[in-house]
Amino acid sequence: MNKTELIDEIAKDAGITKVAAKAALESFISNVTSTLKKKDGKVSLVGFGTFSVSERAARQGINPATKKPIKIAAKKVAKFKAGADLALAVSGEKKK
Repeated sequence: MNKTELIDEIAKDAGITKVAAKAALESFISNVTSTLKKKDGKVSLVGFGTFSVSERAARQGINPATKKPIKIAAKKVAKFKAGADLALAVSGEKKK
């Protein structure tokens, strides 16, 4: 599913226009992004999952074309950890 298809589904499920659904989705994305940019930023949606930021340390890698070592810089990366309800829905298992 791409962004346009998601907007269509949100509009249909919520009984709103596609313009309103697009505005809601863009607001969600914007708010998650701005929260993750903050120090210790984290967004938790109970049952769905948690968006957070993790720091990767600098490390040594290998260029696959030349097989020579390269330095990979430290960086921050966005992470998503699925919540229990989402994990169960995806796995097809039933709640205990």
